[in-house]
Amino acid sequence: MVAALRRVMVCPPQHAGWTSPERAADWRELGYAASPDASVAAAQHAALWAQLEAAGAEVLVLPAAEDFSLDAVYGHDPSFLTDAGAVILRMGKSCRAAEPQRHAEFYRSQGIPILGAIEPPGTVEAGDLVWLDARTVLAGRGYRTNAAGIEQLRALLAPQGEEVLAAPLPHGPGPAGCLHLMSLLSLLDERTVLVDLPLLAVETMELLCSRGFTMLEIESAERDTLACNVLSLGNRRLLALEENAPTNARLRDAGFDVRTFPGSVVAINGGGGPTCLTRPVLRA
Repeated sequence: MVAALRRVMVCPPQHAGWTSPERAADWRELGYAASPDASVAAAQHAALWAQLEAAGAEVLVLPAAEDFSLDAVYGHDPSFLTDAGAVILRMGKSCRAAEPQRHAEFYRSQGIPILGAIEPPGTVEAGDLVWLDARTVLAGRGYRTNAAGIEQLRALLAPQGEEVLAAPLPHGPGPAGCLHLMSLLSLLDERTVLVDLPLLAVETMELLCSRGFTMLEIESAERDTLACNVLSLGNRRLLALEENAPTNARLRDAGFDVRTFPGSVVAINGGGGPTCLTRPVLRA
């Protein structure tokens, strides 16, 4: 999860229907803070794309689909990549139900094997899945990822010798505006994790400490601007939102190379940061 990013999939806003008046009208139902400006979102997404390419990553594009909601721009969530192939997830947010199948079609077109899929009654969103190391996944148990989904993921990964640990998530803003695990922690390198400490469960803190992680805290005033959602580009390089200057300064002080892009519309308005906007396909 923190090795050099080589290939990454994105879904530009226009592919997710942001230029469609009918789909854009659903912003309240989706939990957005305001009606999204499609032109600003496109410019901000282009800045994200430029930073990914500047870091040496090949950017792949998820094709547009008529059954996408605006949330399809957050392409991290509907699938999960392992060394054995992709796991097609099942979304806890019902309006995103079509996205996992579109991810499956994309992987087939790219020659990427599919390891398996999460089936009802299980739900898993990849924003709740963090690789702690090459063999251990921490899965946030909350409103979007349920116990049945975690058990299915555990069964899929066990034959590869990979372990899935469950981590309880806070109620936060409730089901309509739920917190993913990646809202609370982001791995920066093999030994460092960025955290929103007051929202982490005690057992998650104990787990991180027992594994020897060094923890850096976000600036608490930047919780709502997604300061904890940071994408590792590998080799101590990070991609963050430019709006979170104090947290970014802390990361730089800790020796990280922090690259930024503006995300007021494409990220913060919809509640999805740099990690949410990207689906890493290959790291090395």
